[in-house]
Amino acid sequence: MGNSATSLRTDLTKMNDRNGDITTSTHNDAVALFLPAGSRRELINIKMILSASGLRYGRKFGLSPKCNPMVVVFKKSDERLKEIGRTEVRMNSRDPVWIKNIFSFHRYHVPTDKLVFRVYHVDNEDLDLPGNAYSTFSTSQMPELNEMNFIAEASCAQLDIIMEPDRCLKLALELAQGETKIRGTLSVRVEETVAANQIVEMELRCSKLENKGFMCNSDHFLRIFSSKEGVDTLIHETEVVMYDLNPTWRPICLTKPRFQSKASIWSSIFLISAFATPLVIECYAFNSSGSHAIIGKLYTSVTELKILHHNKVGHNFCAPSPRKDQLKMLKPQLFVDNYTEKTLHSFPDYIESGFKLRFIVAVDFAASNGDPCLPTSLHSIDPSQKLNAYQQAISKVGSVIACSNFDPRFLVWGFGGIPAGSVVSDCFDLNGSASETEVIGSKGILSAYSHALQTISLGSPAARFGEIITKASELACDQTEYSILFIITAGVLADIQESIDALVGASHRPLSIVIVGVGDAGFNDMEILDADSGNPLKSRTGQVAARDIVQFVPWCKLRGVQISVVEELFDELPGQFLTYMRSKDIEPL
Repeated sequence: MGNSATSLRTDLTKMNDRNGDITTSTHNDAVALFLPAGSRRELINIKMILSASGLRYGRKFGLSPKCNPMVVVFKKSDERLKEIGRTEVRMNSRDPVWIKNIFSFHRYHVPTDKLVFRVYHVDNEDLDLPGNAYSTFSTSQMPELNEMNFIAEASCAQLDIIMEPDRCLKLALELAQGETKIRGTLSVRVEETVAANQIVEMELRCSKLENKGFMCNSDHFLRIFSSKEGVDTLIHETEVVMYDLNPTWRPICLTKPRFQSKASIWSSIFLISAFATPLVIECYAFNSSGSHAIIGKLYTSVTELKILHHNKVGHNFCAPSPRKDQLKMLKPQLFVDNYTEKTLHSFPDYIESGFKLRFIVAVDFAASNGDPCLPTSLHSIDPSQKLNAYQQAISKVGSVIACSNFDPRFLVWGFGGIPAGSVVSDCFDLNGSASETEVIGSKGILSAYSHALQTISLGSPAARFGEIITKASELACDQTEYSILFIITAGVLADIQESIDALVGASHRPLSIVIVGVGDAGFNDMEILDADSGNPLKSRTGQVAARDIVQFVPWCKLRGVQISVVEELFDELPGQFLTYMRSKDIEPL
């Protein structure tokens, strides 16, 4: 498969990102998407570090006594908003500093990427309280965004931030665009990132903590800062452990770039451990008002924490001493009960090692496409041989996946139609051959579709995805393969809940689903399945999807010349692939 991976890169390099044809073009976003960051300088991975000041959230008469802010970040394209990430909720803060970073990428040849930042207040009853300095809820516990309390928003071009001298931009938060009353200031700082190839998992414990404050508070949490170039950056905050003066917190996970400075990157060239980057750990007594009392702090590094674990000893916290430039050693100590180092492999690591991508194509033959005899039908055949919407989509999608599939043979299915001599079926082979279920290459996909139009009648009033998703999930059982189901559809669904149930089950399999929507439907059902709102899908039995496996792409975007076909189709694939592999602890072959 090493040769197959090389072939994949070679073929993708030849693919023209404008029309999907095989050419000698050297510019191709697929190469940048599939290769590690830095392989092509026009594509850089960035992280956004967010903070705000002076948030104004309140009722008609004065400010609300509490403000629990969260930021949701969107990318805006063709007037459509796509969520790319959200921060945690900061409790009781009008000047929040969010720990969770938002990751994105920037292309220098596409300078118009626009970002929209929306700040929401999250009510206490929507959080897993009591006991958190900031909420560590799962998104399945969150209400829909339109049910939250909107505070304000700001927007800018991504390039505006990158072009700032210090790569930090301050934006006025407004209730609506053009509003004169400012509701706070949002600070967005970007840093270029590298692939996080190493993580550290630790379990931290404290002993001999003391009650602090008038109410004899015995609820505690930790804050961890990384010192980079003389600046302390908050990189982690634990949950609050209640009523315990010897608390043990849930295991924490730190990725190498979170605590590695530029200096330590250079040091690693000279075999000096990047784990020596200074860390500051502060212990606080929790106060529900947000005025937390600091117990003490200690100065350490990942290397020193590893030594603490190995020697099974503690590290004393310190506090400022009355004597200038000295610290007073305190009785409370920090212990490291468990310590593990792991390697995070990248998407190309798996592909180069022999993991195979297997593509399946499914075409919608429901009656919602319109009578093929009429020119308004999405399945109509033009006498002048002009391609209909499905033929255009199949041609473009097929030319992309033909270069990515490890095998030139494809499974091609139809659904919602009536095969000759049969009844309505929600999953049938489009090839029409009794002896061969697969077709060869993109031309084979197009040929199978054209032949099917002559033998298959449109069936059910609207499409049903449940059966094809279930069948694709059953086929996705080889741990050395990852399947991608491409569904080309008019987007009108008759089984939205059944489709969700099937997706929840499929989320445990090595499978991703890309839905290409043709026609002029509103595609509301497709947006629900895509779940880009941040709320994962939930089955009728209450089971939540293990991960996001769906990406919806409207055909109008693939048809446009301003975007890369490869980029749109594979935008979420590497992340979905890695989420599955890491959740199953599957290493490259």
